[in-house]
Amino acid sequence: MGSLEERVKAEVEKIIDPETGLTFGRMKMIRSLEEVEPGVIRIEFAPSSPFCPIAFKLAMDIRRTAERVEGVKRAYVYCQGHIMKEAIDRMVNEEETPR
Repeated sequence: MGSLEERVKAEVEKIIDPETGLTFGRMKMIRSLEEVEPGVIRIEFAPSSPFCPIAFKLAMDIRRTAERVEGVKRAYVYCQGHIMKEAIDRMVNEEETPR
């Protein structure tokens, strides 16, 4: 079955970037993923461009996908290398996601 980190990474890397049609795994968009406390995952990702117009959507897709993995209580997603990084991080991590 693998560790929680391995299972979450496997799922989020299957997400498809709508602009390229490639998976996040193939594009190496997931920069780090760790379980910071039991059931709480921290994920850092980098969109394909510092001006990517759908970076917020990508971050939410990552969070929702991670939180669907059995054993995950909460996922925090942080964007790297985007002009709107701080706003994206704040909006994605403050918003409650229905289970």
